[in-house]
Amino acid sequence: MAHQWRGIIAEYAQRLPLATAGAVTLLEGGTPLLAAPAISTRVGAEVYVKVEGANPTGSFKDRGMTTAITEVVQRGANAVICASTGNTSASAAAYAVRAGLRCIVMLPAGKIALGKLAQAIVHGAELVSVDGNFDDCLRVVREIVERTDTAMVNSVNPYRLQGQKTAAFEIVDALGRAPDIHCLPVGNAGNISAYWMGFNEYAGRMTATSFDHPSTHLPPKTDTVPRMWGFQAAGAAPFVAGEPIANPETVATAIRIGAPASWDYAVAARDDSGGLIDAVSDDEILAAQRLLAAEVGVFVEPASAASVAGLLAKAEAGEVPAGALITCTVTGNGLKDTATALEGADVNPPLVAPETDQIIAQLKLR
Repeated sequence: MAHQWRGIIAEYAQRLPLATAGAVTLLEGGTPLLAAPAISTRVGAEVYVKVEGANPTGSFKDRGMTTAITEVVQRGANAVICASTGNTSASAAAYAVRAGLRCIVMLPAGKIALGKLAQAIVHGAELVSVDGNFDDCLRVVREIVERTDTAMVNSVNPYRLQGQKTAAFEIVDALGRAPDIHCLPVGNAGNISAYWMGFNEYAGRMTATSFDHPSTHLPPKTDTVPRMWGFQAAGAAPFVAGEPIANPETVATAIRIGAPASWDYAVAARDDSGGLIDAVSDDEILAAQRLLAAEVGVFVEPASAASVAGLLAKAEAGEVPAGALITCTVTGNGLKDTATALEGADVNPPLVAPETDQIIAQLKLR
């Protein structure tokens, strides 16, 4: 009988600092690692895409939310709060419903893709629209948490990163080794930090224990770690600027963040891995989104395509090692933001009569 995926807390119990009993899960994780020949040919390397839009609410956020919400329940809190550009709100709302918790979401006014907003609404989150950007929302959330018993589930919650690191485990499990380079979008910078943690744990450079297995020291699954290549949108690239950006702007709403909460961790991941954090333009992001859809078969939201856009840019500059094994995380499903994907597209195909012969002739079928 085939193994049925049980969610990341059960699958990686010995590598997570949580009791497995009572885990709050929607069976997240276990997402495809898809070979991408169209990209491989362009960059002269062996490229795979980690399709995180296959998670239950359509983004990588579910990995961190299952661990964050499980910890909240295990310590007895009854309400969670987050600041969000969309994906965190969708995930927090869904997992809060699963756990029977109240969920409050601070959203930057007018900056949320409708697909993500719809998810938060249908899952019953209490939405507060803030006249400001994501960084303003996160500041308010921090202040609320300091003054109330509400639990924050943004990526500054360490249990979020514990869950998100499992994507690195899955990549090594699928490939049988660590990649040479791992590319991913960078917004609030929790994910690059979490992946670096995961790759290091799987290489035996860090040890992780759980409450169920307090003395477990697991053997390494790989003897190498990748270089971490992070990519920001040019209009929201504080790591590239070397300082926070007061008014970040980009079509990639999920990474429209000017003051990343995981700044120090991300810099450590970049520097310790011998990697980089660079910027790509909105045009490059949208071109990569179209390439992924048209030639790889994966529809992603704009921010997700930043990883592939960055890899293509580095290849154009001659900076991709020939034949390297490279993985790219694409973080969210394209249905999160259909308006951007359809901008300028013809969504009104020609109307024809229901006559088979005429349709065959029009399409020049043989």
